[in-house]
Amino acid sequence: MNLAAKDIRHNFGRFALTAIGIGLLLMIVLGMGGIYRGLIREATLLIDNIGADLWVVQGSTRGPFAEISRVPANLEDRARAVPGVASARRFVFHTVQREHDGRPLRIVVQGLSWPEDRGDWIPLVAGRPLRQAHFEMIADRSLRLELGEKVKLGKDIYEVVGLTSGMVGSGGDGLGFFSVSDAESIQFDQPGEASRLERQSRRARAEAQDIGRVQPELLERAVGPSSGIPALAPPQVSAVMLTIQPGMSAAKVAETISTWPDVTVYSKQQQVDLLLSGMVDKAKRQLGLFRVLLIIISTIIMALIIYTLTLDKIHDIAMLKLMGARNGVIIGLILQQALLIGALGYGLAYWLGTFAFPKFPRLVVIETSDLVQLALIVLGISVLASLLGIVKAMRVEPNKVLS
Repeated sequence: MNLAAKDIRHNFGRFALTAIGIGLLLMIVLGMGGIYRGLIREATLLIDNIGADLWVVQGSTRGPFAEISRVPANLEDRARAVPGVASARRFVFHTVQREHDGRPLRIVVQGLSWPEDRGDWIPLVAGRPLRQAHFEMIADRSLRLELGEKVKLGKDIYEVVGLTSGMVGSGGDGLGFFSVSDAESIQFDQPGEASRLERQSRRARAEAQDIGRVQPELLERAVGPSSGIPALAPPQVSAVMLTIQPGMSAAKVAETISTWPDVTVYSKQQQVDLLLSGMVDKAKRQLGLFRVLLIIISTIIMALIIYTLTLDKIHDIAMLKLMGARNGVIIGLILQQALLIGALGYGLAYWLGTFAFPKFPRLVVIETSDLVQLALIVLGISVLASLLGIVKAMRVEPNKVLS
């Protein structure tokens, strides 16, 4: 150990830079694992907190979190009449982007089924739940909106009455909670020019098919709003959420609703599985590949440095062998240096992560198991990195001291 310490002091600059470089790489490895855990927590946060046992979505779709799902608003009344259903709530979920204070504001709009759902389940850090059916919103802090701030979305202005933290969509955009009716208004709002062009197009199609001559009133409807044309009227909600009565079987309720030809029903766990098997699973593979590459790079860097340090002390190793030192002493010398670099890199990675991870744009969740896993990775890297230097040291002949 004395020789190892002596060698480190002699090459302190190279040793320190190596430890810093390894520490930065290990911090990224740790952070990637934390980002994946954060993706899972963000993706399932809404499903876990909203308190729904079953999700009734558009037929042959995987639900609003995976793809577009649109069902009529009266599905809520149909579902409420099913035996075993305690409550049914409408669910609206979509993403919009608007300009606010000279910056783009991208919001995942979540509709609350007012007045049954006022947002009491939302973990607020400031403010209050919704108290009226219109023109109020609860915003996640990632949207950078202040309590009491007014936000124009479409033709209406909404006041931020509550703030939450960590409530984001699977894409990382902050959630904004509105009443269902307000969420629908925001979803189907269109700029004036877009509406005018759409109406002109509908009239042109009607004239081309000579419908106007047979039914002149259709031409008048064609240039009016879509809501006046039943076939073009926008669907009302993304899904209907059901809460099951105590003691009743959710599976039996789901079996009853699944006989309806126009909808598909999922349990809470099925909805989570569908969500995780899509985007989150793909992110897991990508992050995992990057972690493996970084671990390989860390091993190569450490191996080269340990090998260089071994070359620098070839004369000392030959002297030790001439004095009768066993191979175990020399192997321990090289392994100690590798383990010390790994330990310092691990400590630096953890220390830097405590400052850097909270500033990441996505949630980074580090658990004790992640730290244990990283420690085992560092141990493996250190042992592998020392092999090249050990092989070189074992080939040194004692008479090398005379050269």
